[in-house]
Amino acid sequence: MRNKIRKWVVVIVGLYIVIGAALYFFQDKLLLHPTPLAANYQFHFQQAFTEINQPYDHTTSFNIIRFAAQGLVRHGAVIYFHGNMENINHYAAYAPNFTKNGYDVWMMDYPGYGKSTGPLNEAILYTEALQVYKMVRGAGYATDSIIIYGKSLGTGIAAQLASIRDCKKLILECPYYSIEHLAGAYAWMYPVSWMLHYHLPTFQNLQKVTAPVIIFHGTKDGTVPFSNSLLLQSTVFKKGDTLFPVNGADHNNIFDFTQARQLLDSVLIQ
Repeated sequence: MRNKIRKWVVVIVGLYIVIGAALYFFQDKLLLHPTPLAANYQFHFQQAFTEINQPYDHTTSFNIIRFAAQGLVRHGAVIYFHGNMENINHYAAYAPNFTKNGYDVWMMDYPGYGKSTGPLNEAILYTEALQVYKMVRGAGYATDSIIIYGKSLGTGIAAQLASIRDCKKLILECPYYSIEHLAGAYAWMYPVSWMLHYHLPTFQNLQKVTAPVIIFHGTKDGTVPFSNSLLLQSTVFKKGDTLFPVNGADHNNIFDFTQARQLLDSVLIQ
């Protein structure tokens, strides 16, 4: 009997170690799903745009698409940090949400995504975000005309940038409390705090954001549960911050809902 118990303990411990090792060494592949593009790839969008390639060092270059605002009225610029999938080609469809309201959209790919190159880690994500912010400021946009926007993975990057630089508003779509909190919900049996390569502590950075924070989150989100936004609301919201629950929406269809589109329009023109 003892031998059987010992064998089962060995099997369980072995599986725990093997699965934990797999999670540790393959976590980037679980979190990040980039689609790289050749350096000579030609973008084609059904809206006016300018492509910018910004060298950072001998291995790293940031590829940025600047979508032009529509109409005669110009309200400012949106710095858009996208999610963990594919590249700018996938997220360009969201640009009209802002350009129709008089905002230029500066959308960048992270290293390894699209035409951006170089190593990818949490520090370089923050560095890239700051470099793009400086470019936007250098293009003549005042701080009170800049909206920092993050979607999914990009919410943690957006929150960090807004914590160190002034902006008109910080808008987050489907934010996580932190990567540690999100991973812990799926891998609660592991010490995720020291296993993770990326932490992106949205909750910590929001405590340092002075601009109004607006969150859109689908109540049926199965990727980043809506509970993350409720936790942010209850722990770090300040006066003037707003959470817009989108009833019935999942992770990727929030702005298929008329109410959400109307709310975003009203936020942008205020």
